[in-house]
Amino acid sequence: MTLFAAFVLLLWAYMLFGRDRFWQAGPVLEPADAPDPAPSVAVVVPARNEAEGVELAVRSLVSQDYPGALHVVVVDDDSDDGTGALAQAAGGDRVQVVHGKQRPAGWTGKLWAVSQGLDAAGDSEFVLLTDADIVHERHHVATLVAQAERHRLDMVSEMVRLHCDSFAEHALVPAFVFFFQMLYPFDAVNDPTQSVAAAAGGTMLVRRRALERIGGIAAISGALIDDVALARAIKAGGRIFLGHSMLAESMRAYPRVADVWRMIARSAYVQLRFSPWLLAGTVVGMALLWLAPPALTIFGHGWARLFDAIAWAASAASFLPTLGRFGASMLWALALPVIAVFYVAATIGSAVDHWRGRGVSWRGRDYAGSRA
Repeated sequence: MTLFAAFVLLLWAYMLFGRDRFWQAGPVLEPADAPDPAPSVAVVVPARNEAEGVELAVRSLVSQDYPGALHVVVVDDDSDDGTGALAQAAGGDRVQVVHGKQRPAGWTGKLWAVSQGLDAAGDSEFVLLTDADIVHERHHVATLVAQAERHRLDMVSEMVRLHCDSFAEHALVPAFVFFFQMLYPFDAVNDPTQSVAAAAGGTMLVRRRALERIGGIAAISGALIDDVALARAIKAGGRIFLGHSMLAESMRAYPRVADVWRMIARSAYVQLRFSPWLLAGTVVGMALLWLAPPALTIFGHGWARLFDAIAWAASAASFLPTLGRFGASMLWALALPVIAVFYVAATIGSAVDHWRGRGVSWRGRDYAGSRA
């Protein structure tokens, strides 16, 4: 028991000091002015049944305080709730609404919409890929372009502020960001010497020539986790940046625990490349990191209890910077083992859905059986 407890403590020592400081709050871009002259930017917004929030999203984009050419394209991806008309009314002649064509075989719906939006946008030095449920503050585009130009980056991506009002969101949404950072440490993503690559789909500013270098969006046409796939393709030949945004916010709410479950289960097994071995490893790893420390602290004796009390304290402390970013109570750190069990259960649920042939379903489209 003592040796096992010491092993768990060593695991946490590695997580804290050898995992690129994944637990830190992460980089945040301060508002900045666009370079002079300001490069042209095309904004592409794929939208499928987004009537609830598309108007606010479009208004925030056409109202950007950006001195360069800014072309906003919304692709109405076969919506049946009037998304396209609402987007046109919100943006007027400052937005181009494209009505999506039938999706070819081998493409996911979102990426096919993005591809059509890029075709309609014409030539521009940068492309901003964003979602129809994101509201951008007036300096957001200028800040993204300033970061890209200042550091010669091919991609600048930000995890936007997530909706966090309900009990379910307070309990589970900060952990979503925390576990994402554990999987893709931002320091490692931003280090050009490391192969780790990731992005957050809500905000991805991409240099046009980098997109052309990888063969365009067609290079990742079937990717179900398209933001990470795009980041990997671009980082293979260029530099990327991933941080947190204070200038953009998601309107998508998860009022119930079941809503968060569906959000996780939709892509968790895809993230594990549909591998039962990776799933088993994930379950074992999460149990060692999150369940063993409190269990041995409560039920252990002697050195085993001491070692894992330290490990439990370390795991709780690692969550504090993320909780601080959300303005959440620090007491949620004590509940992290229970929250981790929820995330593992949802991941297993994602695998079960795949094995039952239900696959990935999003916005009325079923990707059952897809191994993209």
